[in-house]
Amino acid sequence: MNRLSSTSGDNAPRSHPRCIVLALLAGVGAAPVFAAEAAPVLNPVVVTGSRVEAESFDLPFSVDVVDMARVRAGNLGVNASEALTGIPGLVVQNRQNYAQDLQISIRGFGARSAFGVRGVKLIADGIPASNPDGQGQAATFNLDVAERIEVLRGPFSTIYGNHAGGVIQLFSRDPKGTPSVRGGALAGSWGTTRIGVGSEGEKDGVGYLLDASRFDTDGYRDHSAATREQAFAKLNFTPDADSRLTLTASGLRQPDTEDPLGLTWATYRRDPRATESVAKTFDTRKRIDHLQGGATYERRFGDDRLQLVAYAGQRSVTQYQSIPAGPQANPRHSGGVIDFDRDFHGVGARWIGRRELGPGKLTFTAGIDVDRSEDDRQGFENFIGTTLGVKGRLRRDEMDTVTSIDPYVQTAWEQGAWQWTAGLRHSRVKFDVDDDYLANGDDSGALTFRETTPALGVVYKLSPALNFYGSAARGFETPTMTELAYSGAGGAAGFNFGLEPATSTQLELGVKAFVGDNTRLNAAIFQVRTDNELVVESSSGGRTVFKNAGTTLRRGVELALDSEFSPNWRGRLSVTRLQAIYDETFVTGSGTAAKTIADGRRLPGIPALSAYAELEWTPVGGIAAALEALYRSKVYVEDTNTERAAPAHALANLRLTAEQKSGPWTFNEMLRLDNLFDREHVASVIVGDGNGRFYEPGPERSWYAGVRASYRF
Repeated sequence: MNRLSSTSGDNAPRSHPRCIVLALLAGVGAAPVFAAEAAPVLNPVVVTGSRVEAESFDLPFSVDVVDMARVRAGNLGVNASEALTGIPGLVVQNRQNYAQDLQISIRGFGARSAFGVRGVKLIADGIPASNPDGQGQAATFNLDVAERIEVLRGPFSTIYGNHAGGVIQLFSRDPKGTPSVRGGALAGSWGTTRIGVGSEGEKDGVGYLLDASRFDTDGYRDHSAATREQAFAKLNFTPDADSRLTLTASGLRQPDTEDPLGLTWATYRRDPRATESVAKTFDTRKRIDHLQGGATYERRFGDDRLQLVAYAGQRSVTQYQSIPAGPQANPRHSGGVIDFDRDFHGVGARWIGRRELGPGKLTFTAGIDVDRSEDDRQGFENFIGTTLGVKGRLRRDEMDTVTSIDPYVQTAWEQGAWQWTAGLRHSRVKFDVDDDYLANGDDSGALTFRETTPALGVVYKLSPALNFYGSAARGFETPTMTELAYSGAGGAAGFNFGLEPATSTQLELGVKAFVGDNTRLNAAIFQVRTDNELVVESSSGGRTVFKNAGTTLRRGVELALDSEFSPNWRGRLSVTRLQAIYDETFVTGSGTAAKTIADGRRLPGIPALSAYAELEWTPVGGIAAALEALYRSKVYVEDTNTERAAPAHALANLRLTAEQKSGPWTFNEMLRLDNLFDREHVASVIVGDGNGRFYEPGPERSWYAGVRASYRF
C-alpha cells in the first residue's frame, strides 16, 4: 500500500506585492533547472509517546508529525505557530508580543498561561525546554535546523510527567553528505526583516550543523518592537558501528523587547494597533539571554540499546512591568521589575529492550529523568522618585529551586491484530524557597509533590488500512513557581504553600484509516476530568493569587484528513470541537470582590470550535502555491463568562514558493500574504487579567517575501 502524498511551503511582505510576484516569476523563468518536491509521508515514524521508533498509524494515541522542510519553504522561521497551526486539538496563537512568547494549549491544557507555555511539555533534541515546575519557552525552538516536530495529545502525554497535558518535541536534522553553506533574507510588513546563515555536512564520520539568524520587527502594534538573535550548533560522532554521540549548543538573545500589554475592549474597538497608556508610561519591556548545551549518547547491544542525555544552561531575564507605585507601598509587594538568573541542568538514562514473548513481540523501556532549576530572583521598584520605568529599590531577593526526579517504565506487546501498550511514571517535584529579603518577613520554605501516573492503550488492527484504538491515563500538574508566589487577600501573605496539584483522568477512543492509496483519516473522541484545577483567586496591583477550584470537564472530537488528490494537488483538513467547562460551582475572591463561578461555565481561553484547511497546488517541479484557511470560535476571557468574549474569526493566507537547482547551487524564493481579506480579529487573550486588558489584536493584511541560496561543495 502506498502511504505517501506531496507538497511544499515558505513566507512574504506588504507594500507592492504585485512587483514581488513579477520578480519571483522572472527569477523562476530564468532558472535552468527545477527541483521536484519530495512526497510527504502519510504514515511517519515517530518516537514521542512510545520512546522507540514506531509508525504513527499503529500507536494507541494521537500523535502528529510536522515536516519542517515543507514549513520552512513558506514561512518566516520565527515562531512555532507557523508549524503547528494545522494540528487538531492544538491551539497555538501568536500574541504579536515577543516579550510574552506564544500561547499554546492542547485539549485545553495551557490556555490559562499569561506568558510562556504551561500545561504542555516542550522538548528539543531530547532536552527539556520546560522547567521542572512546568513553565516552558517555545521561543527557544530553532526552526531553521528542525527536521520535524512531533505533537502528542491525549492520555499518553502523562508518561512525560508534570504538566504533560500534551507534548511538543522538536528534532533537529542530522547533517549528512558533502559540506554546504546557505544564506537567506526576508522582509515584510511592520518593519519585519530576518537574515540567516548556516553550514552543514559530514566528513570522516563527523557531522556538523551550524546556524545563526537575526529577526527584527517594529511590531504590528505600537510599542511592540523586538529583536531576536538565535544560534545553534550540532556535532554528530560515530565512535563505532554500535554507538553514536551528539553534542548540541544553542543560544537565544532578545534585548529590550517591548511589551505592548493587552487592551481593554474599548481600546481594541477604537484602535487595534494601540497600547494602553501605562505601557509607555512605564516603558514595559523584557530582556532575555538564554544559553544551553547538551549531549546524547546511544549504544546498541544487539536488539537492545542504552540512551543517555545530559544538559545544562543559563537563562537571564529582566522585565519591567506596569505596576503603579501605589500598590508597591505594601511591604509584601515584590516591586515592578522582575530580575532573575536561572541555572538549569539535568540527566536522563533509558534502556530499551526487545524480546519474543509467547506468540508476540515485547518492547520494554525503563528510565529515569532528573531535572533541576535554580533561580536567583530579585524584585525592584519600577520607579525612582517621579521617574517611571527604571530600576529602583530592592523589594525581593531569594533563591527558588525546583527539582524533579522521575523514574518510569513502558511496555508494548504486539500479538497478531492486537497491540497493548502500558506506561507508569512516578514523579517527585520539590519546590524550595530561600528568602534573603527579610524586611517583610521570611518566606522561606519547601514543598514536595509526589504523583504516580499510569497509562494503558490498545490497538486493534481490523485490516492493514484500518486501526481502532483506545487509551486511558492519570495525569497531574503542579503549580508553577509563579503561581506559588502569592497567597492571602491581595497576595499579602507571601508564598502560597497551600496549593495542591491538579490531577486528571483522561480517556480517548479513535480510528486511523487509509482511504485508498493517498488519503489518511484520523478521528478521536476524548474526555478529561480534572480535580483541583488551578484558577485565579484574585489579580490586582501586579499580584495574581491562585487557588484550587473543584472539578472541570473537557470533552471533544478531533478530525484530521490529509489527501493527495493528484500529483499536483494536495489538501489538509483538521477540525476540533471541544467543550471545556467547570463541572462544580466554586467561589473566588472574598468580601465585595467575591465571585461565584457556576458549574457549566466555560473555561476561558479555549475556543469551542477550531478548524484549519489547506489546499496546495504544485503545477510544475519546484513551484508551489497554497491557500490556508483558519477558523476560531469565540473565546471567553475570564471565569464568570460575563466580560466581552473575544469574537470568532476566520482568516485566509496565501503562500507562493519556488525552487531552482543549477549545478551545486539551490535557490529558493517565497511570497506570503497573511490575513488575505484584511479581517480585524483578536489573535489571543490574556485570561483573567486584573485590569481588564484581556485582548491581544492580530495584524491586518501582511506581506512577507524572502530569498535563500545554498551551495554544496
